[in-house]
Amino acid sequence: MGPDQAPGREAEPERTPRDPPGRSELRHAVPLAVAAAMVGVANLLTTVFSAHVLSTRGYGTVIVLLSLFLVVATPAGSALLVGVVRRVSAWEATGHLGRLRSWVARVHRAGEVSLLGLAVLMALLRWPIAHALSLPNANGVAEMLTAGGVWVLVSIDRGLLQARRDYFDLSVNLVIEAVMRLVLTVGLAAELGVEGAALGVLVAELTTVTHARISATRALARPAGPPDAVEEAAELSVEAAGGAMPVAVHGGRDLAADVLAALGSLLLLAVLQNSDVIVLGARSPHHAGSYAAISVPAKALVFGALVLINYLLPEAAIRHQAGGHALRQLGYTFAVLAVPCAALLGLSVVVPRHLLSAVFGHKLTAAAPAFASLVLGMVLLSVTLVLSIYLLGIGWRWVMAVLAVGAGALVGVTWAAHGAYLATAHADLAVQAGLLAVLLVCFAVVHRRSTRHRAGGATLGAAP
Repeated sequence: MGPDQAPGREAEPERTPRDPPGRSELRHAVPLAVAAAMVGVANLLTTVFSAHVLSTRGYGTVIVLLSLFLVVATPAGSALLVGVVRRVSAWEATGHLGRLRSWVARVHRAGEVSLLGLAVLMALLRWPIAHALSLPNANGVAEMLTAGGVWVLVSIDRGLLQARRDYFDLSVNLVIEAVMRLVLTVGLAAELGVEGAALGVLVAELTTVTHARISATRALARPAGPPDAVEEAAELSVEAAGGAMPVAVHGGRDLAADVLAALGSLLLLAVLQNSDVIVLGARSPHHAGSYAAISVPAKALVFGALVLINYLLPEAAIRHQAGGHALRQLGYTFAVLAVPCAALLGLSVVVPRHLLSAVFGHKLTAAAPAFASLVLGMVLLSVTLVLSIYLLGIGWRWVMAVLAVGAGALVGVTWAAHGAYLATAHADLAVQAGLLAVLLVCFAVVHRRSTRHRAGGATLGAAP
């Protein structure tokens, strides 16, 4: 018994000092912030180097194929990721993690069989697809679309890493994907042209899915997240239980609804990101090249936001299931995203023509006066994307309806711009600003309702 210990009272074990919540959460977010920066640089280098090693027609073909890759991969893979994170976090909150291993095995088998079927189908349909897209030949079509299927498969294991809060391995996986794409796409394109570029993307994705599967298997064998995350989750669960807020079991219908809502929302976000380019190209084809030059860097901000939601989504889902919220994590996400947004917006205002000339050459600077407006529009869309993923993470599926209205409005106003650079960019900015304003109101209402629900549950739990 120590000199200051009261008689008859047992000594309490020493507790290891724990990082303040803010410091702990920042430590979790930093790997993904670094990964987002590295992925952005690698993607930019891939674009620039590919343009140098391919002919003008070949580079245009690769850009079309990459667009196909994004259409196949991004909405489906991201929707599956949302579903996996919500399912695993719900099971963890309700003590049903014993189901996880068998469920993961079934999902992996279904994904692998589907991928094999996709590869065969794309090999059979590569010529009709190339003809429909007015491509000179079918080189790279099957490889690029199959790579999109592999990316969807990667999303399963990335969802598991997110649900287990294994942000370091997740960040490593994202960097591996970007670096392998850079090296293999550019290297094989230099030797084999368009076919080589597509093959490079496919091999990069196969490498990525292998690393993701190994990392996810390790993560499933460990406790859920680092020690301080486990302790924090336990505290949240105790608070939720004390507040008489039981969490409903997340069943198959819930998973299907989550995936479908996320798929629809992400498809609509893709429309909000890319419809201005498509509409301008249809209305004024001779303006497409210069508008694409301001579009590529501006829309890179949205891809950066997609990397950062790998941190926000699991935090929102896990804390919501435990009866809490992730507003602080949302703030960290916006803080990291603000850095590239502010940098690019500043450059687009101060030296738009010089920046475009340095990256794309003097021939593609005609749209420079519209650069700042488009960048600001994509900054607002990045905020909309982050808020949408947060709302999907906590199960608010009506976000899809809000995005649908915004996407329809964007197509209409950009069509009315008749292919003019400034008119198209200003129309895009106006719609993005209006959409974000509506979504902010929805977010505030949903958060206030959740707060009242938690307060009501705590009152009931405290009643004798």
